[in-house]
Amino acid sequence: MEFSAQQIAAALGGQVEGNAEEKISFFSKIEEGRPGSLTFLANPKYKEYIYSTQASVVLVNEDFVAEKPISATLVRVKNSYSALAQLLSIADQFMNPKKKGIDSLACISPSAKIGKDAYIGPFAVIGDNVTIGDGAQIYPHAYIGDNVKIGNNVTLYSHATIYKNCLVGNNVIIHAGAVVGSDGFGFAPDANGVYQKIPQLGNVVIEDDVEIGSNTCIDRSSMDGHTTLHKGVKLDNLIQIAHNVTVGENTVMAAQTGIAGSTHIGKRCMFGGQSGIVGHINVCDDTVMAARAALSSNIKEPTALQGNPAFKASQYQRSYVIFKKLPEMMKQMNEMAKEIEALKAKLSE
Repeated sequence: MEFSAQQIAAALGGQVEGNAEEKISFFSKIEEGRPGSLTFLANPKYKEYIYSTQASVVLVNEDFVAEKPISATLVRVKNSYSALAQLLSIADQFMNPKKKGIDSLACISPSAKIGKDAYIGPFAVIGDNVTIGDGAQIYPHAYIGDNVKIGNNVTLYSHATIYKNCLVGNNVIIHAGAVVGSDGFGFAPDANGVYQKIPQLGNVVIEDDVEIGSNTCIDRSSMDGHTTLHKGVKLDNLIQIAHNVTVGENTVMAAQTGIAGSTHIGKRCMFGGQSGIVGHINVCDDTVMAARAALSSNIKEPTALQGNPAFKASQYQRSYVIFKKLPEMMKQMNEMAKEIEALKAKLSE
């Protein structure tokens, strides 16, 4: 696989600055660039490397201004990071073409309906009345329960599990070990204080273009409604989404985020790693939570949150400056207290 800078620019709608015939055949980090590779500059922290990188072609934003000579050929695009993602997607299609066919070791119910050009790997299990769309990729040991409906071009990696009655849209990716539709955490104590299980009778609805990371768990709704991931949601690995949660379009969550039951999250929200939300609250569109932030109340206006309990990130950062000085301030207060006591003693004389 080899492309010229001009071919890359044409695919991305960009402009070449330098040798338009420069060839690339692989990708690299800008600080580790080698001849024949393509890299990119998006984060200003890495700007210094563009002057020393050995990469042959570098994607840069249209407004990038060079301060020194650059040996690499530049391809100017509107957004270099997004352009790189587009190129990687093209490369992936070349390097990892879709599989087709049903392995003889797959276990598929006679009532299941499999779309054209689908792939079902060995030891995958497909339950009764399941519908799987065209071009689906079901890898070995994946499990799909009864009455599940899966759209077109869905990928389920090994050991991904979808419980009964769940709905999955088009172009969804579910990584290894993820569980969709397991029971929500519902128990009620009886007269003797013994916790009795509350059956979870709902399901999970996953809309188009969602990606779910490895070992992430999404619980089914308890009785009515659904646990819903709307279009374009992206979940990292090791995330917990509890029953009856709704996650709005194009919201993203980093690893180990936890969302308690019946929480409603808006569109385009961003959650840092290990952040968490208590149940039964509403979070408005465009909310940002920093890593390890813990939210326990409704958010009605878009804001950035930080801390535990979470509050405005700007206030948290100012407060943290004071927090770091507390030992010194405590020492000063103790010294002042001693001085005051000494003054009181002199005055009483």
